Amino acid sequence: MSLKHYLQFTDLTADEYAYLFDRAALIKKKFKAYEKHQPLADRTLAMIFEKASTRTRVSFEAGMYQLGGSVVHLTTGDSQLGRAEPIEDSARVISRMVDLVMIRTYEQTKIARFAEYSRVPVINGLTNEFHPCQIMADIFTFIEHRGSIRGKTVAWVGDGNNMANTWLQAAELLGFTVHVSTPGGYEVNQAVAGVKSDCYQVFKDPMQACAGADLVTTDVWTSMGYEAENEARKKAFADWCVDADMMRAAKPDALFMHCLPAHRGEEVEAEVIDGPQSVVWDEAENRLHVQKALMEYLLLGRL
Repeated sequence: MSLKHYLQFTDLTADEYAYLFDRAALIKKKFKAYEKHQPLADRTLAMIFEKASTRTRVSFEAGMYQLGGSVVHLTTGDSQLGRAEPIEDSARVISRMVDLVMIRTYEQTKIARFAEYSRVPVINGLTNEFHPCQIMADIFTFIEHRGSIRGKTVAWVGDGNNMANTWLQAAELLGFTVHVSTPGGYEVNQAVAGVKSDCYQVFKDPMQACAGADLVTTDVWTSMGYEAENEARKKAFADWCVDADMMRAAKPDALFMHCLPAHRGEEVEAEVIDGPQSVVWDEAENRLHVQKALMEYLLLGRL
């Protein structure tokens, strides 16, 4: 199989996602049955973190071990990555010693530069611009609960951030619609997402965005790297808290998702995230299963 990176959602085709979702379902079934699935024995994953993580680290590390491989964990504080070594040199060296690299960093340009000089597949564990592994897990979770997402409506309420960008990419590729509602000044940058306008609609009123939605989803108001804006964001986003009224505006069987960590009483009310329509815990667990399918695919192709 030719070298393939996963730096944003559009790096794979709709057909490849169909395969990965089927594969993730099989891998999850085996996991639940305590059945070994170790196609990556003797393979090594390097995990590079410039941004702190809980779900990304646990899901990739546990996933690689469960696939039979091993893991090297690197941060900018305990490697040359945080010093003066060029990214290109780090990529050349690290990719000669491992089979796969996952990077969680700030600018998308960093991971793109690393991938350009890497001899092995590189996976985006999160950047300021995109979070493809999370959206893959979210869509897999929707499929588990409601079937195909094609033709459905996803309401995005909150910041026009990396999650929003990736939802738009997914909508264009997989054939659904996103209703976007953000405060003024925090809109989605269509040029960053790189999508046409016919895959999403913008609403000033979050209630209107939620109307008739099959899925309502949000994220924290202040992402990592924007902490200095926290107080200003709290004021700007005050009317963008997903509450019971927004969920009632959506379809009766609408799901609620949040990539976590969540701040109850800010971007979502406790009665929503802890309520019967919330699937956030399935969503969090499914990071493990879709990423196992992804790592297997990038290294071995279709099995």
